[in-house]
Amino acid sequence: MRLAIVSDIHSNLLALEVVMEQIAKEGVDQILCAGDIVGYGPYPNEVIERLKRVEITTILGNHDRAVLSHDSSNMNIQAQDAIWWTIDNLKQEGRDYLAKLDAKKSFNWNGLRVGIFHGSPRNDDEYIPEESADQGLLDLANCDFLVLGHTHVPFVNPLDQGTIVNPGSIGQPRDGDPRASLIIYDHRLRRFEMKRLAYDIDKVAEAMRSSGLPSFLSLRLYSGI
Repeated sequence: MRLAIVSDIHSNLLALEVVMEQIAKEGVDQILCAGDIVGYGPYPNEVIERLKRVEITTILGNHDRAVLSHDSSNMNIQAQDAIWWTIDNLKQEGRDYLAKLDAKKSFNWNGLRVGIFHGSPRNDDEYIPEESADQGLLDLANCDFLVLGHTHVPFVNPLDQGTIVNPGSIGQPRDGDPRASLIIYDHRLRRFEMKRLAYDIDKVAEAMRSSGLPSFLSLRLYSGI
């Protein structure tokens, strides 16, 4: 049994496509996504349409929630501009898709109690770096396998009574590596594999600039920070 774990797609269709191609090669049984499907990038409708074509267990991220609520007040100015651009450009079908997502998910998979949260079990907007991903979070989530997103920085943290992972970001990594990020977990081998995949950043950056999204966000794609 194998899992593909992803997060923070952020309306980056080209990055998502290379990730989906890799997932197809991996022969996974299930795909988990820790939220932030939209925001920042220029392809919100196309990303949602692509996700509709696969079986995926996903939750809302803070950008998805901001698009639905029209409230970006706790974000920086570039993120706010991208939220309002997304609100203006997202089709009703896309809003309906986001509106059906839960803020968190808990379920049993192959004998593991799995929990998916965008920020943390304490707060949807909390940033959890690897050094803070401790047993207390596992206990709070009441799970053996905890999937987090939000930071755009990948890690796998094995603990005495479970594992906490963050797959990083597909659409806008922030760990200094601009390539799309995901984790493949092989349950039989108890093995996590971090994967980084290159995509056409130039094309996405040009689409962002031509659509009127903040230039800072397109430049950020190249640095991965």
